[in-house]
Amino acid sequence: MRKLILLSAALLLILSSCVDKVEVFNTISKEVKSEFAPDRRDKTFETKLKEENGKWVLYGSTTEADAKAALLEKLAAKNIDVLDSMKVLPDTELVAQGKIYAVTAHSVANIRYEADYSSEMATQVLMGTPLKVLEKKSYWYRVITPEGYIAWVTVGSVKTMNEEEFTAWRGSDRVIVDTHYTLVRDTPNAKGAIISDAVWGNIAQVSSKKIVNGYQEILLPNGKIGYVPAKDIKPLQKWLDSRNPTPENIINTGKQFLGFPYLWAGTSIKGLDCSGFVKTSHFLNGIILRRDASQQAKIGQEIDITNGIENLQKGDILFFGRKATADRPARVTHVGMYIGDGSFIHSATFVKINNLVPGTPDYYDGHMVCARRITGMQDTIYGLWSIAKHPWYFNVENK
Repeated sequence: MRKLILLSAALLLILSSCVDKVEVFNTISKEVKSEFAPDRRDKTFETKLKEENGKWVLYGSTTEADAKAALLEKLAAKNIDVLDSMKVLPDTELVAQGKIYAVTAHSVANIRYEADYSSEMATQVLMGTPLKVLEKKSYWYRVITPEGYIAWVTVGSVKTMNEEEFTAWRGSDRVIVDTHYTLVRDTPNAKGAIISDAVWGNIAQVSSKKIVNGYQEILLPNGKIGYVPAKDIKPLQKWLDSRNPTPENIINTGKQFLGFPYLWAGTSIKGLDCSGFVKTSHFLNGIILRRDASQQAKIGQEIDITNGIENLQKGDILFFGRKATADRPARVTHVGMYIGDGSFIHSATFVKINNLVPGTPDYYDGHMVCARRITGMQDTIYGLWSIAKHPWYFNVENK
């Protein structure tokens, strides 16, 4: 009996030690994440400690090499010895294969926070959007979008490329869809079988400049040759040269989405959330904007809204949410674009126009917490890029 009691006590001591070690690890990991990668949309830091064959093994991945180094240093200071199996992204296996670039192959691809269909949707990317691939998990790639957003997309939604292929793609002759919606068929006529849909802002390569029956031959990112009505597309460079991202033009683009449904994380005609609507209205005028409202609220010139709408100008980005108090900061939860005379356009249930002046028709009673002006600031501040000068879309050094 005494031996059994001693054995039980020893097991409890071992179990207690293991629990203590995991708790210490979790605390340190949270501290490092908070310091180096507090926002999962911008940086990745995921860790897991597992006991295997009597040894502790560190698993996980991060985009921040310094974060991993800090974690290992802090663990050593607590006398927690681990076998290091944590990846610094991009994954060395993908680097060895050379496939660390990709282009979106679907008309609209859904990107999720986790590598699982049941995971919350984070954003969408349009066909022809260039991406960088960080790692692969089963049927999913973790990718970075041109505006720096990190999340997971299905393997079948993208076409991976090596550096040589990606450079060739950036320098290739491409077209962009310049209408709300169109279809790509396998023959140059309306009776051809559909091989893909295509939406406003999709980009594909030119396979042949010859137009047959009003159709142009294009090469989709997935490698298929298809035919699209020539009236629905424009040469990408010509389209970019014609972009003039004035407040009026951006607002007019936004009005082309009036009545379109709200979709959480949506950035296409298939559905748009509030920040996706603002982002897409700018993208279709040649400007890449940060993805989420809380990110958009940090760029550009802050406008004084002490006296309400007095200082607002057309095209200003308006942010709504929880007002700041003595105990907590303001919190941005919604965004729209000011169109003048007290009105703004936004996506809430559907894309619509509301007014900020109390007592007016379509009055919106949300709390405006700040406003930003970004007109003409592309390529001069982080978070606002022109497509024409973005190095993922073009070989900028050659332009």
